[in-house]
Amino acid sequence: MKCPFCGEENTKVIDSRPAEDNSTIRRRRQCDKCGKRFTTYEKVETIPLIVIKKDNNREPYDRAKIESGIIRSCHKRPVSINQISEMIDAIETSIFNLEEKEVPSHVIGEIVMDKLKDYDDVAYVRFASVYREFKDVNTFMDELKKILK
Repeated sequence: MKCPFCGEENTKVIDSRPAEDNSTIRRRRQCDKCGKRFTTYEKVETIPLIVIKKDNNREPYDRAKIESGIIRSCHKRPVSINQISEMIDAIETSIFNLEEKEVPSHVIGEIVMDKLKDYDDVAYVRFASVYREFKDVNTFMDELKKILK
């Protein structure tokens, strides 16, 4: 594992334990060159998942895309980075539990919105406004009315 501080390729594992979700191994490492410590996470590689986009193009599943969308939605909201990480783990679990090799992006979007709704209503509406491509204020208001019920 390459050291993120100095780039040295020789590092050693000084502690290893299951992460909170029990599907990942958390490893504390120390660089042989600079002596700094850092954490890595090891996860079992699952079946490659393909996402079917709205235009029928297919691309490999990318956790970072979900993460960036959620982080943008939660900007300046009382949602911690730990909660975001927890939410993304739960979203991924839901996606992979579908046990499909190809999943339409709209299915992933709905799963994300379901989880966001549980954490923060404003973040949910932000995500929904981009995801559902609200065309006008009335569409926006319809979504707000759903939340208020």
